[in-house]
Amino acid sequence: MRVSSVSALLLAMAGAARAEDPPPAPVPAEVKALEGCWRGAGEVMGKAVEISLSARPAALGTLLTVDADSHAKADPADRYAAHLVLAGRGVPPKDGPPIGVSGFWADSFGGDFTATGKGEVQPGGFDIAYAYPDASFVNRWRRDGDTLTWTIVAKMGGKENAFAGYALTRTTCARG
Repeated sequence: MRVSSVSALLLAMAGAARAEDPPPAPVPAEVKALEGCWRGAGEVMGKAVEISLSARPAALGTLLTVDADSHAKADPADRYAAHLVLAGRGVPPKDGPPIGVSGFWADSFGGDFTATGKGEVQPGGFDIAYAYPDASFVNRWRRDGDTLTWTIVAKMGGKENAFAGYALTRTTCARG
């Protein structure tokens, strides 16, 4: 009988805790604007690449996941993939839309190269920086209609070095 009483108490407490949890930070419109599929080309550390992105809402709309797949133009077997999770961060300004962005970066280099990031909305898009031991990688996303630019700079000691840049256009998502 004690187990049942304890179980009932824990269930009651869990329900009360959920009711008191604050709502999730809203995903900024500039992040939501990535939803859909994109295809384009770019350069990573001097290497020409082709890239495709697929972005979709997740976790009851509180997150946006972005899957990026690319390959070197000179060698299609030279592939790279990343899975990004983007979300809102912080309380929106009192008289405006949400501006805070948080994120998680995971890629085909494996678990030792994952990172959390934070940033905020900028004119035409958003910036988010992922901290690694040797540098902060600042991702700048800018959208103009069906055109998307994504640039990444490595920031070390206040100095920025180009790392990657992509120009993409919206495309129809493959079914399935």
